[in-house]
Amino acid sequence: MIKKLFKQMLLTQILSSMTVTLCMLIDSMMIGRYLGVASMTAYGLAAPVLLVFAALGSLISAGVQVTCGRTVGCGDKEGTNACYTVSVMLAAAISVVGLFAVLTFTDPICTLLGAGEKTPDNEVFFLTRDYLRGFIIGAPAFIAAQIMVPYMQISGSRVRLVVAVIAMSVGDIALDILNVAVFKQGTFGMGLASSISYYIAFVIGVVYFLKKNCIFKLDFKLIKGKVCRRLLRDGVPTLINQLSLVLLTFTLNRLLMDIRGKHAVAAYSVISSVGNICYAFSSGIAAVALTLSSIFYSEGDVSSLKKLVKIMCYYAVIICGAVTAVVLAAAGPMVTIFLTDPDAKEMAVSGFRLFVLSLVPCALNTSFKNYYQGIARVRLTMIISVFQNFGFTALAAVVLGRLIGVNGVWLGFVCGEMLTLIGIAVYVYARNKKFSLNASSFAMLPEGLGAREEDCFENTVTSAEDVSRVSAEAGNFCASRGLSSKTGMVIGLCIEEMANNIVSHGFADGKEHSIDIKVMIRQGSTVLRIRDNCPDFDPVHYLELHQNEDDPAAHIGIRMVMKLVKRANYVYSLGLNNLTLIL
Repeated sequence: MIKKLFKQMLLTQILSSMTVTLCMLIDSMMIGRYLGVASMTAYGLAAPVLLVFAALGSLISAGVQVTCGRTVGCGDKEGTNACYTVSVMLAAAISVVGLFAVLTFTDPICTLLGAGEKTPDNEVFFLTRDYLRGFIIGAPAFIAAQIMVPYMQISGSRVRLVVAVIAMSVGDIALDILNVAVFKQGTFGMGLASSISYYIAFVIGVVYFLKKNCIFKLDFKLIKGKVCRRLLRDGVPTLINQLSLVLLTFTLNRLLMDIRGKHAVAAYSVISSVGNICYAFSSGIAAVALTLSSIFYSEGDVSSLKKLVKIMCYYAVIICGAVTAVVLAAAGPMVTIFLTDPDAKEMAVSGFRLFVLSLVPCALNTSFKNYYQGIARVRLTMIISVFQNFGFTALAAVVLGRLIGVNGVWLGFVCGEMLTLIGIAVYVYARNKKFSLNASSFAMLPEGLGAREEDCFENTVTSAEDVSRVSAEAGNFCASRGLSSKTGMVIGLCIEEMANNIVSHGFADGKEHSIDIKVMIRQGSTVLRIRDNCPDFDPVHYLELHQNEDDPAAHIGIRMVMKLVKRANYVYSLGLNNLTLIL
């Protein structure tokens, strides 16, 4: 089920990862084609500010993925609502402060970015200022869209995510065309078009959170300093990651301006814009890894974490390898969409082909660091982020750029990612005291997490016939681990009653469904987890609603199971029913 779940989440997460970059890509395309090299240079110089807001949104978004993933994984509804409420308040505060700061200090910001001084003949300065003023209007929706993504993934609202991204993209294209053909507001109009399109995505997404069946509730009584600190702490590695990218963009803009002037910066703007779409594939894989690793880690699910490492690496290589092949073949036509100036176009084509060679190692690095963030290896995640997104890449770009020119700057991306991947492998080798490429080695799980592998039983039910077999095998497992016959009987009975109930009612819609059964012996207790991909159904709450019925035979299976166990916990997350029974 983990591989299937990963695949289901992956498409929507890739599209969601494009939320931040699609409008930037569309703006880049329209600016390069219709507003000229000076406007494209201005857009490239403004990119660090855009990335700062993306970094702040990612800080909260990643904090939500980790914090909310853990509260959902352990069934802490109050903690989940506290996380939701605090994240909404943080996003609102950052949006207001950021909007005010950029509008107030636009001129000095433009100079700091490399647009030069504010003089009548400095066209690039005014074009940069105009774009920033248009874009910043959409900052609240820009950040809100980012934090809605993990909540909608956790709740299983994937279709709405896809609709929001499509509507945003179509809206931005239409508004950019209107700006070029009708309103003629230059770079300000391009930034404003992006702002409006972000609000379109926000409106579509926010409808879910206003529904009665939304699993996240605003409760301002739950706002506490410790919740805010935990949310920010869990998101810091992603903030470090994004700020490293900001610093890298700033450094390369300066370096390219020094080596070949505004044409090189324009070429880099195109590579960054299209490259960010390519990065959306690796970011999507890594974001799914972060969400799932946080949930599995909170559950102490060692086997699922090891499977996750293997699955994320597989998709990183296959998907990003395919993207690399496509871009290498189509680099020329793709760049032509953005640039008409021959000098800038030539640099962009060669640079893009060198840049995409970094995609596969980048996908592996990004997946590993997000996975490590999910299992609470925060320091390791931050170290990888700094070296991957700035340290190794900037050093290689500066050295090679000074030696062989602009192409050396583009090669810096490949060298930076490869050095980072080698660094991760060396660290894993040093920690394990042996060289191994298996998932267990790179999983780097702490000692004592969850139950030992030999103390776990896992199986899958896909039909009514499977239920009796799995129930008997679970009972035999309990006996083999020295548990009492009563415990084995209770485990088998719980599996039969709950799994048969799911097959009878959850499988009735004719779609393909399955039930994952897991028995774990840990810390002196026996835990039975039943996870299925049927429509949401909370047996614990259902029994509470019907406990006063006069008919003693009503819901007898669920009643019996709840009386046999010490504690029952139900969570609906990731589009899955998760029932945990503790004996």
